[in-house]
Amino acid sequence: MKNKVLNVVSALFGLLLLNGGLNKFLNYMPVPADLPQELIKDSMAIMEISWLMPLVGFAEIVGGMMILFPKTRALGALIVFPVMVGVLLTHITVAPEGMPIAIVIWIILSWIIWENRKKYLALLN
Repeated sequence: MKNKVLNVVSALFGLLLLNGGLNKFLNYMPVPADLPQELIKDSMAIMEISWLMPLVGFAEIVGGMMILFPKTRALGALIVFPVMVGVLLTHITVAPEGMPIAIVIWIILSWIIWENRKKYLALLN
């Protein structure tokens, strides 16, 4: 039962990442009008580095697709980990209203990492 729940939650997480990554290239989701000024300022600064957003989008797409499949889920979690650190720090420092969603995402990512902890041991040796 636990594996089925993890598979469903991982699939939703992977699709969320895939959607976010594709949006960075295709811009099909409208930007909310009520974004905090600090978040807009930070986003504009990030966009000044022309290669950064495509890199984040690529990591989200690749990591999201890998998280969809149990065999590649552990590597997908490692790929999206830095992106998720950025998401969490953004919501802690600039946009705390999104913190509940960031916490849920981190719970899912932590669960995926915990369930695959044996696969990561070789990286530590």
